[in-house]
Amino acid sequence: MNMASADLVRLEDVWVHYDSTTVLEDINLRIMHDDFVGIIGPNGGGKTTLLKVILGLVKPSRGKVTVLGGVPEENRRFIGYVPQSSQFDRDFPISVQEVVLMGRSGHVGMLKRFSPEDKQLAVQALETVGMLDFKDRQIGKLSGGQQQRVLIARALVGEPRLLLLDEPTASVDMPMQTEFYELLRQLKRKMAIVFVSHDIGAVSVYVDKTACLNRCLFYHGTKEISAEDLEAAYQCPVDLIAHGVPHRVLKEH
Repeated sequence: MNMASADLVRLEDVWVHYDSTTVLEDINLRIMHDDFVGIIGPNGGGKTTLLKVILGLVKPSRGKVTVLGGVPEENRRFIGYVPQSSQFDRDFPISVQEVVLMGRSGHVGMLKRFSPEDKQLAVQALETVGMLDFKDRQIGKLSGGQQQRVLIARALVGEPRLLLLDEPTASVDMPMQTEFYELLRQLKRKMAIVFVSHDIGAVSVYVDKTACLNRCLFYHGTKEISAEDLEAAYQCPVDLIAHGVPHRVLKEH
């Protein structure tokens, strides 16, 4: 693994097909060590597939994927991943702390016991996301927003260098979303973050770079979204509106 590489992740001319359907077309993307990237686009546009390509869970039909200088399968333990949705049986007897410790499995192995260091890392991760007081609670009894924080803690406990989040605000109430983005702003001091959403409003003031994805990737390495990119991604005319405080004012179009 080339730890000195300037890129955490690099995708070069990546195509993905499911049977005869093209899901990703000629994707080129570089994720740097200090990036905070928001990827927006419609449902079915390939956003989840893109994350799975980075994780090595989906093999490209062609093209090259590099993670920390190597192949994704070798280095995915350095990536924290929060999936789009996780359904918990409300009666299943597993605690918040036990869920978070699962994030250490890639480091200790599935059949090995967790060490005191692993348990301390779980405590630190829960403290980071503001859920330490809930560590002994049953995960199924928590609200959707609380469960999402626990899933982020599970991703953090592996001490990742890159955090991938798939629709991270889907189960978070609107009043809690600002607080959620503030948490991400704090985390980006320690790792790169990429999150995907179908909701244009999820692109907050905290994001450093924005991309649009609908099979093809429209990405310029900046936070500005052009009307042309949005129309190409959503395949319909789009009006850009800035509101709220703080807000982002986009160029005239």
